[in-house]
Amino acid sequence: MDPSGEQFQIEGSGYRAVVTESGGALRLLEHRGRPLVDGFAQHEMSSGGRGQLLMPWPNRIRDGVHEFGGRRHQLALSDPGTRTASHGLARWAQWTAVDQQADSVTLTYRVMAQTGYPWTLDLRVTYSVSPAGLRVTQSATNRSSEPAPYASGAHPYLCVGTGIDHLELTLPAARRVLTDDRLLPTGEEEVAGTAYDFRTPRTIGSTSFNDAFGDLERDDTGTATVVLRDPASGDGVALWVDTAHGWIQLFSADEVPDKARRSLAVEPMTAPADAFNSGAGLVILAPAGQDGARVSATWGVKEMRNST
Repeated sequence: MDPSGEQFQIEGSGYRAVVTESGGALRLLEHRGRPLVDGFAQHEMSSGGRGQLLMPWPNRIRDGVHEFGGRRHQLALSDPGTRTASHGLARWAQWTAVDQQADSVTLTYRVMAQTGYPWTLDLRVTYSVSPAGLRVTQSATNRSSEPAPYASGAHPYLCVGTGIDHLELTLPAARRVLTDDRLLPTGEEEVAGTAYDFRTPRTIGSTSFNDAFGDLERDDTGTATVVLRDPASGDGVALWVDTAHGWIQLFSADEVPDKARRSLAVEPMTAPADAFNSGAGLVILAPAGQDGARVSATWGVKEMRNST
């Protein structure tokens, strides 16, 4: 068996995507043979979070500790280097395909109540392709008798060829989350006048990223869009998020051997790091069977050519 388990391929309108049983991850996405994400090979397991779903929280929880409902909870420290609980409980789990069509696939995974997260959730993700590109909807339903804290994210690496230094980045975000050496939030700053202001497209150059950005500029539908473009060819790739996503994390992997600055992780997130403690962007799912027990968030990726 492949390290990432069963492979689910979908195709349509020139797009082809492969989703894996392990983590419900997006392993491959291309348009007419041109890669749009820097994923991982079928004989490999995901590394650096590539293509994984981050549920029921994205990013890090400080010391793995959070309080909810008057109780203190201790999660396993899945990132020992920063002494944090990182990227949720579902990215290495076995997801089950419950519906597959030629151009879409839906997978589910039940998070059972456990130490540090004593709630049972039904997670669901649907990937579909169309002329508008790839569309991904992540949802969660609380099956517990008590309210449950929740947030979501995903971890695709966008690419236009190989390397990012020469690419133009459009990032419609007015604020950057400041972090300490454990990558935990310490505050926020306006991007205006800093090296991180990419609201007007400009070359990435040597700018290094491992940062969350908020206060997103949106169009009249509420959509915010990040674009990577090769100024020489005009080709590019865009990731868009709906109103449920208030933050976008960028990661250039500068210190990762063989993968440094090869592509740019553009991570849609409904909440920033340590949201279980700060409450920023945190959703409180109502008890099972009540209004508010289910929540969903949608994002997508599409090819950009010249002025399209």
